[in-house]
Amino acid sequence: MFKTTACCAGLLLALTPMWPAHAQNKTTRIVVSFTAGGPVDAVARTISERLGKELGRTVLIDNKPGANGAIGASEVMKSPADGSTLWFTSVGAAAINGGLYEKLPYSMTRDFAPVSLVANNVELMVTYASHPAKNAADFIALSKQQPNPTPFASTGTGSIPHLAIEQLVEATGAHLLHVPYKGAAPAITDLMGTQVSGLFGDVAGLLPAIQGGRLKPLGLASGKRHPALPEVKTLEEQGIKGIDTNNWYALFAPAKTPPEVIDALNKAVRTTLADPAIRDKLLKAGTEPAPSTPQELAALQKKDADKWAGLIKAKNIKPD
Repeated sequence: MFKTTACCAGLLLALTPMWPAHAQNKTTRIVVSFTAGGPVDAVARTISERLGKELGRTVLIDNKPGANGAIGASEVMKSPADGSTLWFTSVGAAAINGGLYEKLPYSMTRDFAPVSLVANNVELMVTYASHPAKNAADFIALSKQQPNPTPFASTGTGSIPHLAIEQLVEATGAHLLHVPYKGAAPAITDLMGTQVSGLFGDVAGLLPAIQGGRLKPLGLASGKRHPALPEVKTLEEQGIKGIDTNNWYALFAPAKTPPEVIDALNKAVRTTLADPAIRDKLLKAGTEPAPSTPQELAALQKKDADKWAGLIKAKNIKPD
């Protein structure tokens, strides 16, 4: 009996995340740098309940939008480094802001510890339903025939959609006028109303309008086709190269979070994203699950930070 009890106790200990003593029996708060109801928030809420089960903790979502993610970042970097507060954000706040702003209240390398990549969001080039272009190559050719630049929307200056536009112009010589909006919703609304002619956006955010026949997909800024839109060709398949965008979402902890807590969080994210029900829900919404090791996330963050800082400098892009 003693051996059996000891064995079970040892197994339970092995399966229990190694939280610091003062963080035991608490909730884990995930700070989302964007408004409730948006695509980043939707992914966070999709995984939160299952993630909590894996951690043996209650996971709460706390939206802290504003300042291009800086408000959420500042909230988390000042929190205890014990796994009780995490930051869920996109590539913009994690890898673009550093090249866009002269001063930031946070440093990714100094203030945060990577936990895991969670999702990849491919940028999709779209136009309104009645536009004559059948694909991206058609759209670009038509833009070159116009005396004035074709108005092309983004979700804001320095956003991934804006940087995709800059890459497209660089690669093809497309005759486009960048029209920045404050978020995806107003940009999509004006595109459907033909007030602008094109837009780059996350598949997840554009999918409902495409499925409803209100927007026309032109091409994916990805190396492969998207499972939610298998008939839509990539830009590369259309002979357009050099468009390399990925609006990834990832989970970070405050710097100095113990390695054993990071490891427990990472394992919980991996198990959560391996759940067929979670994967299916994310894929149907247009988001691709993409777990990683902390080291892989750190490498991706640095790679994209360097890449986007170079483009921002070359194009002299300034924040609004």
